[in-house]
Amino acid sequence: MKFMSFFRLFFLILMLPFGISGQNYTSYIIGNKTDLLTSPQGGVCIMGGGAENDDAMKWFLQQSSGGDVLVLRTTGDNGYNNYLYQQLKVKVNSVETIVFNNKQASEEHYIHQKIMQAEAIWFAGGDQWDYISFWRNTKIDSLINDAILTRNIVIGGTSAGMAIQGGLYFTAQNGTVTSAEALANPYNSRMKIDSAVFLKNKYLENVITDTHYDDPDRRGRHSVFLGRILSDWNIQARGIASEANSAICIDPSGIARCYGDYPKYDDNLYFLQPNCENASSGPENCTIGNPLEWNRDQQAIKVYKVKGTSTGNNYFDLNDWKTGTGGTWENWYIIGGVLYTNSGSEINCSTEAHNNPLKGEPEIRVYPNPLSDDKLNLQFQGIKVEKITIFDVCGKVVKTIDGQIIDSFCIDISDLKPGVFVLVLQTNPTGIRPVRFVLKSHRF
Repeated sequence: MKFMSFFRLFFLILMLPFGISGQNYTSYIIGNKTDLLTSPQGGVCIMGGGAENDDAMKWFLQQSSGGDVLVLRTTGDNGYNNYLYQQLKVKVNSVETIVFNNKQASEEHYIHQKIMQAEAIWFAGGDQWDYISFWRNTKIDSLINDAILTRNIVIGGTSAGMAIQGGLYFTAQNGTVTSAEALANPYNSRMKIDSAVFLKNKYLENVITDTHYDDPDRRGRHSVFLGRILSDWNIQARGIASEANSAICIDPSGIARCYGDYPKYDDNLYFLQPNCENASSGPENCTIGNPLEWNRDQQAIKVYKVKGTSTGNNYFDLNDWKTGTGGTWENWYIIGGVLYTNSGSEINCSTEAHNNPLKGEPEIRVYPNPLSDDKLNLQFQGIKVEKITIFDVCGKVVKTIDGQIIDSFCIDISDLKPGVFVLVLQTNPTGIRPVRFVLKSHRF
């Protein structure tokens, strides 16, 4: 009997999910632990914070082209692993969840390596201030942005994981804020909005997102976000929002497909913009301690409200911010700190194509990539490179090149063994620019 009890205990231990635990982070892995290099198809998948939408999640996994999926979170455990790896029936090489226990985890080489190897990165829910305060201006956001730019990975997130993905974002640094609080005082102490560079998503540069739109009702505070940004920074920001059980998948061409369970449930997605038909589009009164006034003849904000379906056939075009299907136009306006809505018509003015977030930022090309030759070519027109450093996947410096380099350069890598590397360029004036490359094997 003692032997059988011991055997059962040993068997149960073997059945526990495989995890790597450290002081700063905890990792849970399922699938193939050997990295698989694929060609991801890019895009963004964002959800409103309720139950995950299976159809949108399948789209997210398919965009990884069967590669490695990385889930990053600051609370929770491995709840996504089986769901993404097995339940959705989309073949991927592996799913790994890494839980950041503190800010120091952002300096862990193991996590850097996993970001460089991922074809898809998913941000879980939680507190968006944890994500921002842990990752902003660290190698974490730099490596994620490099992966989006140079490897075309797909990224996504739900709740807080959606909230952090706009070029403008509500930080929740002082906690959340309700619609009533924001409308009554646009400068409420919890109304913390930021525009510092964090995550760079192509069609979300001047966008601020919001989630859980149906419960609690966040239409009011999201409208105040837009009013504050326009009043404080003179930026014609736009808004993208999701109800709790809805999702938006933005393909690389800028088409935002809307997922939900309509008509079984009334699932909606929202696309907001200050009304460019108005000569003056900003709030009439956006001041400290006073209710927001943003009327503009009852047409302050133009909103396209789309039904989310299982097929994702309904969409909104983020290239022009007015073409869509499966939705209706509404006018939103605010009087005395109260939000009103009524039916509207398609926006009727020249709306500028949504800016590329990297517009004006010189491109860095590394080719061929992957490579099997002894020479790695770089092109960086318009940039002065002061130093080139190459790191291996463990964060160890394997090569350094100093000196003023302009426009292009060829690096001899014959002394490097096959593997994954990060090439970091110290540039003037743009700062630090990381680029990943893969050395398959040397040609003889």
